[in-house]
Amino acid sequence: MNKIVAKEHFSENVVKLVVEAPLIAKSRKAGHFVIVRVGEKGERIPLTIADADVEKGTITLVAQKIGVSTHKLCALNVGDEITDVVGPLGKATHIENFGTVVCAGGGVGVAPLLPIVKAMKAAGNRVVTVLAARNKDLIILEDEMRQASDEVIIMTDDGSAGKKGLVTEGVESVIKREKVDLCVTIGPAIMMKFVSLLTKKYELPTVASLNTIMVDGTGMCGACRLTVGGKTKFVCVDGPEFDAHQVDFDEMLMRMGAYKELEQADFANKILKK
Repeated sequence: MNKIVAKEHFSENVVKLVVEAPLIAKSRKAGHFVIVRVGEKGERIPLTIADADVEKGTITLVAQKIGVSTHKLCALNVGDEITDVVGPLGKATHIENFGTVVCAGGGVGVAPLLPIVKAMKAAGNRVVTVLAARNKDLIILEDEMRQASDEVIIMTDDGSAGKKGLVTEGVESVIKREKVDLCVTIGPAIMMKFVSLLTKKYELPTVASLNTIMVDGTGMCGACRLTVGGKTKFVCVDGPEFDAHQVDFDEMLMRMGAYKELEQADFANKILKK
């Protein structure tokens, strides 16, 4: 059991939880994730570790209310305990001094991007971070990103914060004005697809984190298998980060919608009818 020691609402549906997990805090690296479970019969939820405090023995997780399990997790309060927190899992982000790195995050994908931004900066890179959301209320961790980055560009669909436009426009503006050596992108699959298409045009090496498709987290369920470079990969054990230009994003988008109707029915029965 892992106690929640702090909770913050970024928006109505996005919650930050600081959780006691001293062993995970000590050993985690940028890119690692954990599997959490609420209740003995709870579903396994993969969440990338957004931050950690070794001295306090805590890790920070950001969750978005989507289905039954995430609603249960986000309903927990300070003092409550999460039944299971297992990790760190997955392969850590490859960090080195590449030169200039553009980090593009969308929605809650900004949370797992934060430790990568910090690690890239610590390795001596110039880090330009592009944060994107539908509106200003959905931009998260802006202050933390500004502290960790050399520059932060905000893009919103409605222009309510930063510049009006898509994340790809923000990324391309950087590519056009200076030499960029690497792009890292985390967010909705459709966002990562178009960031990848953009950077491929400029022959810019790009890494995408595909954690949104994971379920089991140990490679046993097979739900996260994808085609990468013409070969079958399991996101949870082979990733979650891959060469974005090798990822079949169309296959990923199709697979992510495979259980949508069942999930909606379960949500209606267990949450909406309460």
